[in-house]
Amino acid sequence: MEERAHLRKSLTPPHIAALALGCIIGFGCFVLAGDFLERAGPLGASIGLVAGALLMLLIAESYAPLIERFPVAGAEFAHAYYVSGRYHAYICGWFLALGYLSIIPLNATALALLGKFLAPSLFARGYLYSVAGFDVFAGEILLASTAIILVGFFNYRSVKSVGNLQLILTTILVGTVVLVTAGSFLSPESSFQHLSPAFPPGSEPLAGILAMVAIAPWLYVGFDTLPQAAEEVAFSHKKTWRLMVAAILAGAAMYVAVLLATAAVSPWTELVAEGSPWLTGATVRRTLGPVGISVLGIAVAAAVFTGINGFYLASSRLLFSMSRAKLLPTWFGRLHPHHQTPHLTIVFVACVSLLAPWFGRQALLWVVDMSALGTAFGYAYTCFAAYVLVGREPSLGRGTRTRVLTAAGTLASLGFVVLLTVPGMPGFMAVPSWIALLGWLLLGLVFFVFRAGQYRRIPKEELDRLILNE
Repeated sequence: MEERAHLRKSLTPPHIAALALGCIIGFGCFVLAGDFLERAGPLGASIGLVAGALLMLLIAESYAPLIERFPVAGAEFAHAYYVSGRYHAYICGWFLALGYLSIIPLNATALALLGKFLAPSLFARGYLYSVAGFDVFAGEILLASTAIILVGFFNYRSVKSVGNLQLILTTILVGTVVLVTAGSFLSPESSFQHLSPAFPPGSEPLAGILAMVAIAPWLYVGFDTLPQAAEEVAFSHKKTWRLMVAAILAGAAMYVAVLLATAAVSPWTELVAEGSPWLTGATVRRTLGPVGISVLGIAVAAAVFTGINGFYLASSRLLFSMSRAKLLPTWFGRLHPHHQTPHLTIVFVACVSLLAPWFGRQALLWVVDMSALGTAFGYAYTCFAAYVLVGREPSLGRGTRTRVLTAAGTLASLGFVVLLTVPGMPGFMAVPSWIALLGWLLLGLVFFVFRAGQYRRIPKEELDRLILNE
């Protein structure tokens, strides 16, 4: 019988907390405030952000018993296998792979946007072509590629390097967010009266709130990097739920703080009407000047790097787990003889991520819009798996409360799917996102046809051992 590859246990609670929070607070916290205000207004967006966080807490409740019972890399892929079998596991893993892989270059291109805003003469150089109205410059590609390679090096070296880097960057991120939001609120130009009207004029408040809730799987994706790293933690898995809850709540507080600090500088409807490509940057420059914009730049850079770092880990561990189950070529599952990292998988993730910036940021946004759907499917499989697991092994949960919460989490996850896929719903995906989704599904079907025979012949007992370590 083939020996099952095992990852090294090196991550501490601070590492894990930093991984979760650093991935939740990505560039979107600082770049999308204008979109949030236009979509739902200050109060509507805040309610939607908090409601999305509360739904994520329901989902996080489901991860706790599963991590305790199955502390393996792959997380949702393993959970889908446990509850629904090998084919559902493939579907879940394929969706999540796209979601995780797309977030790395998306964060890297956000760094390029920051460079263009702070030093356009330096990075907006070497015009190459345009994709969907977005100009692609050689300087931006170079900046994004440098970030991808640098973080990939840390991931290649060891998982402890990943944890240490994330802890440093997340500490910087939290500190700079506190400084920027406090400075903006204390500015003489800021006023809470500027937050009126609470919702966009002429729109339905509930529609705006639901539109925000619909993208919660994308906004808060990142707390599930903790389950992806479950095989590498060096502490009791009973702590994982508290760490996830803390990360989600802290993430919601930071999202709302940055949003309101942006909207309070001037009547928010006027700010949105100005059409600034980076509303938060424009308002901070107005209230805090060059010093404030420098601090904000540090915050965005830290958020970008924490996102790249965390999703390097998440995507490489997911692909590693799928390889261990014979769904991917065996080289995805090889471990470095010294570093004990899935080094070839990390190189693969780097190569895919380095290709993406050449297609332009708008194309990446289409992919990410539909990757929220894949994340929602992953959450649904996990919540349902937890519901089944606690029913079979009540000692892993907290009795009836856990059963009720996992059932509610399953419904909430399916609700996200409905918001994204049913015409007329506020979060219904745009046409380019549907085209990207169809392309990914067809690619997954073709790939599965080539692997299906071998995958089907593996006995269930062997898959249980390879995927769940049973």
